[in-house]
Amino acid sequence: MIHPQQIELANLLVSHSVALKKGEKCLIQSHDVPEEMVEALIDAVYAAGAYPVLDYRLTRLHRAILKGADKESLSILAETEAYRMKKMNAFIGIRGYDNPKENSDLPEARSKLEMTCLMKPVHHEIRVPKTKWVVLRYPTPGMAAMAGSSTRSFEEFYFSVSTGVDYAAMAKAMEPAKEFLEQARNVHITGPDTDLTFSIESVPVIPCFGERNIPDGEIFTAPVRDSVEGTIRYNAPSSFFGHTYRDIRFTFAKGKIVEASADNTEKLNAILDTDDGSRYIGEFALGCNPRIIEPMDEILFDEKIAGSFHFTPGSAYTEADNGNRSAVHWDLVCIQRPEYGGGTIEMDGQLIRKDGIFVHPAFTALNPEHLTR
Repeated sequence: MIHPQQIELANLLVSHSVALKKGEKCLIQSHDVPEEMVEALIDAVYAAGAYPVLDYRLTRLHRAILKGADKESLSILAETEAYRMKKMNAFIGIRGYDNPKENSDLPEARSKLEMTCLMKPVHHEIRVPKTKWVVLRYPTPGMAAMAGSSTRSFEEFYFSVSTGVDYAAMAKAMEPAKEFLEQARNVHITGPDTDLTFSIESVPVIPCFGERNIPDGEIFTAPVRDSVEGTIRYNAPSSFFGHTYRDIRFTFAKGKIVEASADNTEKLNAILDTDDGSRYIGEFALGCNPRIIEPMDEILFDEKIAGSFHFTPGSAYTEADNGNRSAVHWDLVCIQRPEYGGGTIEMDGQLIRKDGIFVHPAFTALNPEHLTR
């Protein structure tokens, strides 16, 4: 039986996130998601007068595809998926996790092949720039385990952060912040083991209030590619193709990551050596979802944490383009609330946020007390 919360979420995705119109074609791609949730999405697409196309997947079977893959086999798969993606007006990607570490034993070479031969040509080059899209996770026992929570408690948390946020208020609150960021030039970020400077001059600014991710709550741009200088230490764990990285630290010179360390420095540097763009930053974003407070090693949640920012090695989005291109786009999060060591963000000499709380008038409406229903 389809639960009312599933119907509410499906309607939010179809009517708000991708804003389907009559006659449009929407690809629903699901991984390890209950049939009832997928059925609710199909119903919502039809109710909008649009046409659903279903790609129903299991992560275990996708692992089997990757385990034996080579460049030729993934190129054939990418050609097939690219053909379908080009036919779509919209994309809803919803992923659960029966086992969050399903791909942990795959060789790194397979992960790189998937990024370069499949994800890049289908998603980075077609889906992201050419469709209306939204991606999200779905609460499963595997995700609850990642969050250190019971399944029921995590389900309650999930729906509160996904549908319990006032996205209309968030959109309005982001207007003055966007206007300020569009005029800003120089950014200075400080915190524990962090002293970072860069320019965002003339790079577009994109507010995110439920149209690309659910849950949502970030406003992003990108640094001028060669402008990043200094050091940063991230304090949220981040998994990348099966390994959970902790205590990631970068040193930058002329925009490039020239030193990198973590709990597994060798694996970290292998990712950063994927291609010419993977040692440069493709995104800088401020997180502001009032209901997401603690990291759970799931980036679609962690990058929205109130009082956080993320600073992303790899490809820039075309909407906020600094020219960097890579098969990698790895959102890494630093939380600046006092319990995580605090920190400041200044722009053109003006204090924007201190210890996770916005203090500049252009941003204060994004503080948690203004955005919950």
